Amino acid sequence: MSYVEAAGAPLRKTGHIKLHGPEGFAGMRKAGQLAAQALDLVHEMVEPGVTTDAIDRLVFDFAMDHGALPATLMYRGYRKSTCTSINHVVCHGIPNDKPLREGDIVNVDVTLIVEGWHGDSSRMYPVGEIPRRAERLLDVTYESMMRGIDAIRPGGHVGDIGAAIQEFVEPFHMSVVRDFCGHGLGQLFHDEPNIVHVGRRGEGPELLPGMIFTVEPMINLGRPHVKVLSDGWTAVTRDRSLSAQFEHAVGVTETGCEIFTLSPKGYHKPIFANA
Repeated sequence: MSYVEAAGAPLRKTGHIKLHGPEGFAGMRKAGQLAAQALDLVHEMVEPGVTTDAIDRLVFDFAMDHGALPATLMYRGYRKSTCTSINHVVCHGIPNDKPLREGDIVNVDVTLIVEGWHGDSSRMYPVGEIPRRAERLLDVTYESMMRGIDAIRPGGHVGDIGAAIQEFVEPFHMSVVRDFCGHGLGQLFHDEPNIVHVGRRGEGPELLPGMIFTVEPMINLGRPHVKVLSDGWTAVTRDRSLSAQFEHAVGVTETGCEIFTLSPKGYHKPIFANA
């Protein structure tokens, strides 16, 4: 796969990997931090009895108050400002009026467009006290994302990210979802390259300074297989096992990588009511 300077590239997916300069990194810092702030507000709201529709309204109102747009709203016909994925929902769960229950786990995925740049991040939230197996899943999923991010450095390869995640997760007898992956990001919501969360070290496109993408592993307590429901969006585990996901937007630097979506309040790590 070839590389192009983002500043001169068209605002569409071209099959090339875009390399961003200081302006792109500055734009991503601003968008990423706003998305992180929105997820911090969600942390303070999630509890039994709250609906995912209410969470969605909170994020929409926050975006409007800060001059941002939710990227998912009307994206390919999707009608919500967030994705909210509960328990065995792997990703792309649609907010609704069903209340969260004690013991649930929920992923909230937010992408906010700020001055043309996409801040994309998601976190897992425990609803009250959750079972130990769910805590363990959240811990492993978060750590797998961070190990994938730690593998990012110039001269490395995209396969290094997936390998780091897979090598960490599978000894816990959990599985990495193959059907969905991370993606290039910037002034496009989804761009090159795909960031697959399994792989072999040294394979895939080379990591070069200026690349911007997401790392967002989806980890299942059971088998990795998923299916998409009749609404065309909601993906669930085929064996009904619990699933979790964390996501950061990152940029490759000259020495490693920069995470754009860290929580200002330190809420990006799993936080449990019974901790």
